[in-house]
Amino acid sequence: MSGRKILVTGGAGFIGSALVLALSERGHEVTVLDNLAPQIHGADPEQSPLFKRLEGKARFVRGDVTVRTDLMKVLPGVDTVVHLAAETGTGQSMYAIQHYSEVNVGGTALLLDVIANDGFPVKRLVVASSRAVYGEGCYRCAVHGTLHPEARSAEEMVKGQFEHLCPVCSLPLEVVPTDEGAALHPSSVYGVTKLTQEQLVLTVGRALGISALAFRYQNVYGPGQSLSNPYTGILSIFSTRIRNGSPINIFEDGRESRDFVFIGDVVDATVKGIEHPEPLVDVFNVGSGAATDVMTIAQTLLRHLGGCSSISVSGQFRIGDIRHNVANLEKVKRTLGFEPKVGIDDGLSAFVNWVKGEQISGDRYEESLNELRAKGLFK
Repeated sequence: MSGRKILVTGGAGFIGSALVLALSERGHEVTVLDNLAPQIHGADPEQSPLFKRLEGKARFVRGDVTVRTDLMKVLPGVDTVVHLAAETGTGQSMYAIQHYSEVNVGGTALLLDVIANDGFPVKRLVVASSRAVYGEGCYRCAVHGTLHPEARSAEEMVKGQFEHLCPVCSLPLEVVPTDEGAALHPSSVYGVTKLTQEQLVLTVGRALGISALAFRYQNVYGPGQSLSNPYTGILSIFSTRIRNGSPINIFEDGRESRDFVFIGDVVDATVKGIEHPEPLVDVFNVGSGAATDVMTIAQTLLRHLGGCSSISVSGQFRIGDIRHNVANLEKVKRTLGFEPKVGIDDGLSAFVNWVKGEQISGDRYEESLNELRAKGLFK
């Protein structure tokens, strides 16, 4: 399918720019609205690789989703809106509370308000949600069955109790894939804002008769992600520290795990949603369907990148972090025909090959931890 007129908010970011390139190659006419935030694009954002890769691929408008006049510039003629613009990162969200709410919730509300009230003939909405909406996700007790535990307490984690125990019998819980029908109880401000975003989009889409899809992305990684932003994810953080010869501090006990999904697979799933021929109002997990623990990630990156960085397990932790999560992908496979193609080994190899060709970035990781520590959010 080709020929859609698509607005991508946040289209100069890591996921957004990769998506824009794919949409352009498939014959869609793309407009990008992005504020080129320095945390993502650096001090000279118009020279950032993410921004420059859009040249000749899309109409670019520098602006903000929280500004009505900026939205009025980019919505005329658009039939599909892909809303990726958001502040990301669990840790930072726990103290930049008003800012995250204004951008993620306020920007989404304003976008929908303009569409609802100003006569723009949008036919499909797609919003980037997050695995963070689940909080801890889905677990199973051998005795008491499926459970959705609440956020872990700081008191227990200080004692080194990082894994979830059954609240009834205190047996260890087994993590199982989380499907879209699981309980939603985000444990971070970021997760709360992503849940509100998807609920706004689905509710307004349903009310206006507009197709609306929310993609709950897992931990997205791959070539193109920021290596200087300390809130962008552990692969970038660890890679930058290894290349700078800095030690790697593994939080908790190193066995916490995530569903790491390659950027190419995320783009593939999102394109399938954009081009799906039938009207839909629904939510979908997008991940690899496999869990990888943090220690494995650190050791693999160190092996591929070399260097002299030491790896230590500190037992420290951040308030708002989850223990485990892995996505159940049955629904997105059944409805959209999406299946991930890139496993963690091939994905990490592609990521590392790209990292080796990038300039070594300044490391602001300790600075970010000091900010959390000062707020009582890092123990």
